[in-house]
Order: sequence, then structure tokens, then C-alpha cells
Amino acid sequence: MDVPSPRATHVAPRLRLGVDVGGTFTDVVTVDDVGRVAITKVPSTPRDQSEGVLAGWEALGADAAQVAVFAHGTTVATNALLERRGGRTALVTTEGFRDVIEIGRQNRASLYDLARHRPEPLVPRDLRFVVRERMGPAGVVTPLEPASLAAVVAAVAAAGVDAVAVCLLFGFRHTEHERAVGDALRAALPGTPVSLSHEVLPEFREYERASTTVADAYLRPALAGYLRRLESRCEGAGLPEPLVMQSSGGVADASTAAKHPARFVLSGPAGGVVGASHVAGLSGFPDVLTFDMGGTSTDVAPVVAGRAQLTTESVVAGVPLRLPMVDVHTVSAGGGSIAWVDSGGALRVGPRSAGAEPGPAAYGRGGEEPTVTDANLVLGALRDGERLGGDVVLRRDLAERALARLAERLGLDARAAALGVVRVADTEMVRALRVISVERGLDPRDFALAAFGGAGGLHACSLAEDLGCRTVLVPRAAGVLSALGLAISDVRHDHVRPFLDDPRSSLEQAFRELERTAEAALPGASLRRHADLRYAGQSFELTVSGRTREELELAFHAAHHRRYGHRIDDEPVQVVNLRVVAEQTGSKPDLREPEVVAEGDGFGAVGRRAVLLDGGAVDATVHDRGRMACGSRVAGPAVVEFPEATCLVRPGWSGVVDAVGTLVLEREP
Repeated sequence: MDVPSPRATHVAPRLRLGVDVGGTFTDVVTVDDVGRVAITKVPSTPRDQSEGVLAGWEALGADAAQVAVFAHGTTVATNALLERRGGRTALVTTEGFRDVIEIGRQNRASLYDLARHRPEPLVPRDLRFVVRERMGPAGVVTPLEPASLAAVVAAVAAAGVDAVAVCLLFGFRHTEHERAVGDALRAALPGTPVSLSHEVLPEFREYERASTTVADAYLRPALAGYLRRLESRCEGAGLPEPLVMQSSGGVADASTAAKHPARFVLSGPAGGVVGASHVAGLSGFPDVLTFDMGGTSTDVAPVVAGRAQLTTESVVAGVPLRLPMVDVHTVSAGGGSIAWVDSGGALRVGPRSAGAEPGPAAYGRGGEEPTVTDANLVLGALRDGERLGGDVVLRRDLAERALARLAERLGLDARAAALGVVRVADTEMVRALRVISVERGLDPRDFALAAFGGAGGLHACSLAEDLGCRTVLVPRAAGVLSALGLAISDVRHDHVRPFLDDPRSSLEQAFRELERTAEAALPGASLRRHADLRYAGQSFELTVSGRTREELELAFHAAHHRRYGHRIDDEPVQVVNLRVVAEQTGSKPDLREPEVVAEGDGFGAVGRRAVLLDGGAVDATVHDRGRMACGSRVAGPAVVEFPEATCLVRPGWSGVVDAVGTLVLEREP
């Protein structure tokens, strides 16, 4: 895709490069300083994602010397947690607290399923070690015993671990003992990464702090090894050192990613939210629900007033991570999700995915199980012979063969089975969208649905109907929007310190101390203040923005009412943690869509084809997005074929391409 700008330049434009690695495809985008965007998509390389990153860059055919910034979104940390492929990790903690990460909060994995168990801890019991020491709220209760420390260091060294996590009681407030333990371990195990809880998560709550610190250590070998390989390949290709997208929606340098990988678990999904927020804002929609449907999974998130909503209460693969993360909810309903029949005869979709290798049956790469992509191809929403990333060409005959085997078990024909597959997948995705809207106190009827990812546009109108959304946005770069979000992301550092209405310092003084730390880490950055607040006696907090206590309390009352449906204005409010976000803003593309030209109808209509919907077969107009421009109109039923994605416009929907290239669809009253 190439979006021209009316401005001319006689100097070779500098490029911002974004590369997003998904489970099925790797997306590559460059944005130059005059607003032109170029994209490509290649199959992912699960064995070593860095191979796919460089293959995508080479397929783009750009000049490495012109790349000023390279931002990368990776699933290495996520996959290591999901598949339990992190490093062999030891945990050192205070005597008496060895089993905190296993006891947890004593809540059930599923309230009514007594046979379901929580995932095993990342550190088995034989690799959990204790030192004799004790800190309390006011300081030392029991001094760190040298003999105990020496014994623990010797035991950890003998265990042959890849990483060590250290989490001592009250280490978030009094760091002396943790530092001493960390120094001793680093001296005895040179080259072995050691994660200290006061560096990873300086907050109270022992279980969440221990869990997050353990995850940080567990992921360090995998992510550090991947980044070394990626940096080596980038150096060989003449590309700059990569920045890596954090879960909070901003990028950081590779050395930070290697040192604190727990901050990068939602690296890929965060890029999509940033891209969708930016493009939707250009189209005049500051409030959107982002809907990113890729090959392996679907990620959804809320954007309110132009800002992605964050949370510090995430659980990824059964591991609590109390770090700032975009409030993304993920379900295993992507284009490659496999449809199957359970023991009770019910049709199911996911969580298994065909991934990039072998991929859906229609890819012709050896896959034989039916997927959501195969179903959309059989229904006519996708075109037989359509070329996806790289050399992948869709074959309807293979998709029909796979659906026929599924249909036989259901007592249906292949087309009826395909309809069922799509409907089951839609139900999973609607449920996910309700989690990040209705369950957050947000009315989806007040939001536009921003659909992207290779398969997002195929399902967007159907999901919007179920949710009550009246507007669907499909950006021109829908197929690679996560990579675009990476290319335009800001450099971001998050800083936190416990407060708990600390009598030793005023709120303003504590904020200023934290701001000085943030400025030293990222000079010249803009700073924003946030805090975690709660009503006195509550056991949970909400994070709100504000500069003074009065502003914070007003924001907290409003946030509490929105989330829980009530507020208690006469109840004392406690400030629990202070947060400062430091950001260095990157250049944002000035996207422009060319206006309709005189030749042809200007709407890109290239034919018609039959599409089977839940209400029956329809004769849909097929539009080539490459032949459309600003002002081009679409009326359902229609199919709009983007370079890297497809949009199905259902009956009752119509829309127009706006000035920034987004197809804005509205539902008829």
C-alpha cells in the first residue's frame, strides 16, 4: 500500500519500520516522514521468529540505510509462558514463605468445576530456597543471617538453574536484604540472570510480587536469546537496534526487554491497540473497541477518549502479572482455529490452531483439519485462489474437503457446517468484547468497533450487530495494523512506588521524587501522573490520572461508579501506589487517501459472487480496495478485498472511505 502525500521532497525520506510477529503471519510496515506507508506480509517462522522478521524486511525491498527507527512486537515471552518453555528458575524468599507462589489466593481455577486445577507454578518446590531474615513495615525485624545466605547460594549454584528470582518480605519498601542476596548470587553465578522483586515490582502484596518476579526471571533466558539472534540478523542487514513493544503500549530498547521480559508479555497485541487508536482518532472516533483477529487468536481492547485503557491485574497463562498492560482480552478464535466435535456431539472452535505450519487446509501445506479460514472460503466470503502473505494461495477444494469430514460427524453438509463454525467463532469473540466493555462499565453502543487483522473485517459487522455497535471502522492497513502501531509508537517507561498514605512524605513530594527518577531514565520525556486508589477497607484499587490529591479522588469516584455502578463520596479514599509514565513521542504518519478519480465508478467494483450468510445466500458486490479512494461508497451485501485482509459488509450496512483511508461502515436504523 502506498498513500501519497502532496508534499514533495528532494531528500530520501527517513523510515520508521514496524514488524509484528503473529502466530501465522509476520507483518511489516514502513512509514516515511512524508506520510507514505508501505506494507508486506510473510509466513511466520515459529522455530525462530527472527528469521521471519528478516524475511519480511527483505520482501519489503526498502533501503536499510533509510531506517531511522525499528520497532518490533514479539510473542516469544507470551509463547514461553503458554507452552512452559522458559528457563529452569530458582526462587529465593524469606524463611516461612517458600510456598507463597503455590498457595496463591486459595481461589479455585473454576468455581463450579472441582476437577479443574490451576496451572503448576513456574518454580517447582525443590527449586524454592529460603534465607533467614525478616523485614517489617518499619525496617529490620530479623537481620540477614550470613550462614543462611551462604547455604542458599551454594544450593542454588548446585541446582544448575538458568535464572533466579528473589522476593523477600517487605522487599518493596526496604531493599537492603534483597540487594545483599542479589549481590551474593550474582557473584557466585556470573552470567546467570537474577531478578529482584524491588526492581521488577516495588509494590505490596506478596503473592503478586513473587509471581511477577518469578515470571520475569523465568522468561529472561528465552527473550534474551531471541533478542541476541535478532540483533545479530539486524546488524547483518544494516538495520538499527530494535525497540521492543511493551505490554503497556510503548516501546523500550532491547536491553530493557532482555532485563525485564515480564513487561513484554503482551508485546504484539499492544501494537495493534496503539495503531487502532491512532487511525480511529484520525477518523474522528476517540472511543472504540479494538478487534484484532489474526490467524491464531483474537485480541480485543477498549480505547476511551483516544487512550488505550491499562490494567495492572492481568493473568497470562495462569500467571498473575501485576504490571501495567493494555487491557487486552484474548480468545483462541483466529482464522487458523481448528473446528472439531466434542464427545457430546457439540461443535467447538479452538483453542488448537493450525498456525503457520501447516496452516488451514486451504493453504495446501499439509493441513487437513477444518479452520475458520476454511469456513469463510467455503461460504464465499473469501475468494478461491486469493493470495495471502508470501506464496500462500487459498484453495476452496481443499477447504471443502476438510469441512465435509467435519460435516459428516455433525450430520450436515459442508456449507451448513461452515456456517456453524463461523457462528461458534463469532460467539467466542462477542463474549470477549463484552468482557472488555460491559464488564468494565462501558456500554458498547457508545463505541465504534475498529476491526483489523487479516480476518477482522470478515466478522466485524456480525459482531457489531450482536453488541449493538452502529459503526465499524476498517483501516486501509487493516491487515497489518499492529505493525503500523509499532512503527508509530512512543518510547515509554513506567515507574511505580508504594505510598499507602505514607506519613513520611507528602503526596506532592513523593510524586516529585518519582518524576526525578523518570527524568533521569528518559531525559526530555513528557511525564504523566497516575495513582492506585481505593476506599478505606477495600482490598482492590483502581488506577486513575491526576496531578493533585483532589483530582485523583474525583477521578477515582467516577471510575468506581463506572466500573461497579456505585460510589461512596463520604468514604475516606486511600492512595496506595504512585505511578509516573515517561514518554518520548515519535512521529505519527499523516495518512491521506487519494480522492475519487474520474475514470470508472470510483468505487472499485470488480464483480459479484454468492456469499452464504446465516440468513441465506446473497449476491454480493466485490470491491477491490486498491481501486477505491476517498469518497468511494459501499453498500451491503458486499465484499471489500484489501491487499492483506478482507471485509464482509452484511446486508443493512453501508459506508464510505474517509480522508485517511478508513472504510467507515454504518448500520441502517
